[in-house]
Order: sequence, then C-alpha cells, then structure tokens
Amino acid sequence: MQTYLVGGAVRDQLLQLPVHERDWVVVGATAQQLLDQGYQGVGKDFPVFLHPRTKEEYALARTERKNGKGYTGFDCYASPDVTLEQDLMRRDLTINAIAQDAQGHLIDPYHGQDDLQKKILRHVSPAFTEDPLRVLRLARFLARFANLGFSICDETISLATDISQSGELETIAAERIWRELEKTLHTQTPSAFFLALDQVKASDCLIPELKNLDKETLSKLDSACSTKCPPAICFAVLFANKDKQQTQNLCDRLKTPKEFTQLASLVSQWSNGSPDNLTSDDALNLLENTDAFRRPDRFDHFLQCCEIIDGDAIKRKKLQQALDACNAVDIKAIAAQGFKGKAIANKVREQRLENINNI
Repeated sequence: MQTYLVGGAVRDQLLQLPVHERDWVVVGATAQQLLDQGYQGVGKDFPVFLHPRTKEEYALARTERKNGKGYTGFDCYASPDVTLEQDLMRRDLTINAIAQDAQGHLIDPYHGQDDLQKKILRHVSPAFTEDPLRVLRLARFLARFANLGFSICDETISLATDISQSGELETIAAERIWRELEKTLHTQTPSAFFLALDQVKASDCLIPELKNLDKETLSKLDSACSTKCPPAICFAVLFANKDKQQTQNLCDRLKTPKEFTQLASLVSQWSNGSPDNLTSDDALNLLENTDAFRRPDRFDHFLQCCEIIDGDAIKRKKLQQALDACNAVDIKAIAAQGFKGKAIANKVREQRLENINNI
C-alpha cells in the first residue's frame, strides 16, 4: 500500500501558490484495508475515504469506463492492481495529473510540469471528451490561471467543442453549473471563464443569458473580482444590461442562492440611469423599491454594484445621502402628532422627500 499526493496540491506547490487542501491516491490497497485502519468511507460513486486524523481525502487508485451519457455515466474499477499511472491517466488536465511520493519525488507520466512551464492547459488523453463537466472545469481553470499567462491548447479547445456539440452538456445538473460559476467568482480573471465557454460553443446550452458578454462588462467583472468584492456583488455586475426576466430565468434555472438572486435582480432593474437626472422622487422610489430601509446591508451591496458599473462613486454617494436623509425622519414623532394609519405613511413619505430635497 502506497499513498501519493495528487492533483491541485502538487500543481499549486509547483506554481508556488498557497495550498488550501490536499488530496491523496492510494495504490495497492482495498477498501476494507482502509476501513480497518480507521478511515471513514464517504464516496457514493467512487472509493473515497477520510483520514482518521487529518480528515483529508484518500481515494483508491481507479480506472473508469464510459457506460452512458453525462458526467455520471461511468463504471469505476478500483483494485490493488490499478497503477498510479492508470489513475493519473483518467484525470482531466496534465497539470492536474502529477503525483508526489512520501520522499517528495514527482511522478509525471503525462508531462504536466512541461505544460506548467509553457503555461498551457492540455487534456491528458482523448478520454477528456467522455465527461461533459470538463468543459466547465476547463473554463474555470483558465479563469484561475489566466492572470499567470495560461491559455488552452488548440487540441483541447477542439475536444471541448466536440463535447458541446455532442449534446452531453444538457446532462449537467444545474447545481454543478452553479458550483463551477460560483468558484469562478473567486478568481482574478473570471472573464476568461465566459470567453472560453463562448469559444467552445458551450454558452448556448449552459448559460445562454450570459453568452457573448461585452468587453466593458467583462472588464468590470474582473475589476470587482480582483479587488476581492463579495461573490454576490461580482455576480450581480453581470446583469447591469440584462432585463429582469433574463436575470430571473438564469437564477431560477441554476438555483442560485437567495443572496445572489436578489442582488442580481436589483441590479438588472435599478442600476441604469444617470445620477445627474435623479430627481428626489426618483431617489425615494428607488429606495422604496429596493427595500433599502429594511435591508440596508443589501442596499449597500447594490450601491457597490452601481459604483463598479458606472465607474465612479457619484450615484453611490447621492443614493447614500438620500437614504441617510430619509432615515433621519422620526416616525414615532410623526405618530405622536396624531397621524394614524395611512396618514402616517403619507406624512413620512412627504418628510422624506423634503429631506432629500434639502441635501
């Protein structure tokens, strides 16, 4: 029984990047042997186990054979006779198919180190086309490493295009699409993700509402992500020029978290318009319709989106001043004057408008 560090941990070490998690492959062992040593089985489809002390993932070396459509259509074979090289061959990209033994020696049968030096994303084997999820992963890896100068080799672009035209992208669950997109929002150049999907003709199937994004939107997205804006803000920036229905369609289909859906919806409805033409009535209507009085944190995120989209802080400043002016209205004092029911709301609105006019 031998264990090897594999995948992203080895790749990131070689790129001198921080390693956040470590995955291991076990050669020459059975599932029962790992269970007997205290490992906890967690894999439903694959023989994956958690180390009893570190809780890191250890997977038995395995091979796969395509037996149906989609990213789940595989037969998995895990046995002590599966070699490390066979296990590495089933991986997606050469830079992810490097292993390291206990002594620190690298095992690199598919020349991943060469591709790291050349800054190339390249498939390990033609079996790349058997898993449609690899189109999304390829685009995400490009988004992660584009700032380092990485690009996708022509042969891999061709294989990814073949996947897109095969109809297998339709088998990818919405949750998996969202997972890759959400991870992309943590990279410095997420624009590369969308451009790659366009290039391999995958956008029409996976995210039609976000295909062929204009350069200005992509630039603003990269700016937001590179400055570590919260992912929900980065996501919402994509919808500055989208209508409400397009935004809702995408969020419903991908089952995006509520925080992302609500902010994207606000941006698609209310981010447009010059601050120079913003009347007091316009400002108050916007505050009311965005629920700024009850959801000030979300409204602040909306204002951050406006600043990114507009390229300056003028609208953000004006709307924040309007909100502060409205919050200065003493609702209890108005009620104490004898106003009741709808009359209180009318008086509050009247006072808020007056305060905005006095800014």
